[in-house]
Amino acid sequence: MTSGLVDVATRVPEPAGRPGMRWIPGGTFRMGSDRHYPEEAPVHRVTVDGFWMDESPVTNRQFRRFVHATGYRTVAEIPPDPKDYPGALPHLLFAGSLVFVPPHGPVDLRHCSRWWGFLKGADWRHPYGQGSSIKGLDDHPVVHVAFKDAATYADWAGKALPSEAEWEFAARGGLDGAEFAWGDEFAPAGRPMANTWQGDFPYLNTADGSVRRTTPVGAFPPNGYGLLDMIGNVWEWTADWFAQRHQAEAAKACCIPQNPRGGREADSFDPRDPQSLIPRKVVKGGSHLCAPNYCRRYRPAARHPQPIDTSMSHVGFRTIIRERS
Repeated sequence: MTSGLVDVATRVPEPAGRPGMRWIPGGTFRMGSDRHYPEEAPVHRVTVDGFWMDESPVTNRQFRRFVHATGYRTVAEIPPDPKDYPGALPHLLFAGSLVFVPPHGPVDLRHCSRWWGFLKGADWRHPYGQGSSIKGLDDHPVVHVAFKDAATYADWAGKALPSEAEWEFAARGGLDGAEFAWGDEFAPAGRPMANTWQGDFPYLNTADGSVRRTTPVGAFPPNGYGLLDMIGNVWEWTADWFAQRHQAEAAKACCIPQNPRGGREADSFDPRDPQSLIPRKVVKGGSHLCAPNYCRRYRPAARHPQPIDTSMSHVGFRTIIRERS
């Protein structure tokens, strides 16, 4: 297992011909973890080809350019169709999105409704609900994007969303087997390496107030491939359907999966909710709301299921281009 910080200047050349992107060389690595959440297991070897990846999550500035060019309206800006949500109360079917609303004191961590609220008018332009704006937030990751929004942007840009394997390989920055994207220590020499929650989630943050929300991309050090904010700040969509566990390790080296894709759509529904009608994709990287006492998913191996129709104030994305260097 490798550890410590990577000297980016000696390992990562400036990209040629792909401004704002970094070349990820590809290779074989150990995907997943056997030490944390069950959906991360088992550790298994995977091979991915090289690809270009956005240096940072897509920002408000970049997403605004896309919207101005296309007139696109995000899922959060369109009132839900009652036919898609049978049994829902009509007065609750309004355009909006899920926003983190911190409680005033300790709450039962088994019930995320204690800190999430579906707010009318919340969308990428109004990240905290009606009356809020993204003024001064051009360099922050765009949020309140559902899967369709991310995929449509990627298609417009001539790019794609990464597979889970591609995303995890890139997040590791060449440190195969390390706990975090920067090594084996969460905060080497006491230095925060990502925008994550510091303190008792969801009510007490011992960092400055900005860390309760997004931070500008590049506020924390890049990983070994020169990628910013692969951990923390915002969760990032991948193209893969969620499966409850990874497939087992290949029996022989010749059978190591190459450029694998995730589970099947039919298996991605929430097994705890028999009424669930919405399939789920994998999101990676954790966010500014991940904390030691809740959701320790600020690691490359961590993964989480996200319903494809659901946008939130801590979910964004980045894109890739698959080609030879």
